[in-house]
Amino acid sequence: MRFPLLVLATVGLIFLSTCSISNEQVVTPPPSDHTLNISIPTAGNSWVLNNGAYVASDIITSDGVRGWNNPGHRLRTFFHIANPQQISLGIRARVDQGSSRFKISLGNESQEIVLTGTDLEDTYIRDFQIENPGYYFVEIEGLEKEGDTYAEVDAILLGKINASETKYIKDDFYFARRGPSVHLNFPPPAGVEQVEWFYSELNIPQGQDAMGSYFMANGFGEGYFGIQVNSPTERRILFSIWSPYQTDDPASIPDEYKIRLLKKGADVYSGEFGNEGSGGQSYLVFPWKPDVTYGFLIGAKPSNEGHTDYVAYFFDPDRNKWNLIAQFRRPKTNTYLKHLYSFLENFIPDEGVIERRGLYGNQWIYANGQWMELTEATFTADNTARKENRLDYSGGNENGGFYLKNCGFSNDNVAINTVFQRNALGIAPDIDFSSLE
Repeated sequence: MRFPLLVLATVGLIFLSTCSISNEQVVTPPPSDHTLNISIPTAGNSWVLNNGAYVASDIITSDGVRGWNNPGHRLRTFFHIANPQQISLGIRARVDQGSSRFKISLGNESQEIVLTGTDLEDTYIRDFQIENPGYYFVEIEGLEKEGDTYAEVDAILLGKINASETKYIKDDFYFARRGPSVHLNFPPPAGVEQVEWFYSELNIPQGQDAMGSYFMANGFGEGYFGIQVNSPTERRILFSIWSPYQTDDPASIPDEYKIRLLKKGADVYSGEFGNEGSGGQSYLVFPWKPDVTYGFLIGAKPSNEGHTDYVAYFFDPDRNKWNLIAQFRRPKTNTYLKHLYSFLENFIPDEGVIERRGLYGNQWIYANGQWMELTEATFTADNTARKENRLDYSGGNENGGFYLKNCGFSNDNVAINTVFQRNALGIAPDIDFSSLE
């Protein structure tokens, strides 16, 4: 992960009348031009570091940092500065009793601060110079405490800067902590409407397979198909179809709107999903590996009876075989494949601080009895990006195909709705449809 020059070790908790610094200097109130006018909630913008690695922790709550008593935990709070300038830094915090001592770091510099004050207050720390635009973080290390916890920390405060020049997570903390989701949208050739099959390939570079990632290869109007990192030991190939009934609760879907499983491959789990729309879900626990290119194939067949059948196959190069994941029937639907796309998302909020990147390539559709190559992609992103809660997302060309990247607070941002082209490979997928399970 790359960060610009500034690294503010957070939560140098200071109360003006009661705190001291290790060099015996007394903290004085800020000059009048040091108004701390920007409040960055720790609830949405902070992560926990332990032994040099980010860890899941319940001390980041919807109210801020609470219950912080582990001496190995450090807090990092992220924000984005648009222009080089001098800024004021402060904090909104309190201790539960006695005093707590903290180390605040800025780059290679640090100072120790002792906080004694049980009322929640806004406190000016000092000014810092921002040399380059980009993402920065403030880090706080707890050194000593007399109470049960080090401190309750509600916000990091900034001053001497316009609000429009500072970006951070302001709302929708759950989704924004997950990070921005990014997409590649593939328009079909002009005049092509009855797309029966969509083929693509996916390769995850070494070190980019962060936990919580969903690298979705083949998306379409009614569903999606790709691979996930679900835990340190489990990975999945996931294929889902949304119900035409709009709800986040699958139990509330009327019977005539439910997705029907027609068949599934060996060892494939099938069931329902909810919370982001609802419908039918299938997945195969499969130890896919970085730096290996996998194939994905989705088919759609509308009927004359008011439904469409969808089927998903996954190509394992180690076995040189197409594997059936599942075939679903979607009621009240009469369509071929439309709105083709790929995406990258993180579905675990504590992992939204970790960068991930996928390589998406060799996209083809089968329509009108022939294969057609898709070489154009429009880059888009979700509401987290559009609201500028997060700016750490990008996409573009790489290795003869396209890439998607998100999270990690990197600074290689790409404008939404940018159109990318790749060179045509000209070698259609060699698939015998009649031999597929």
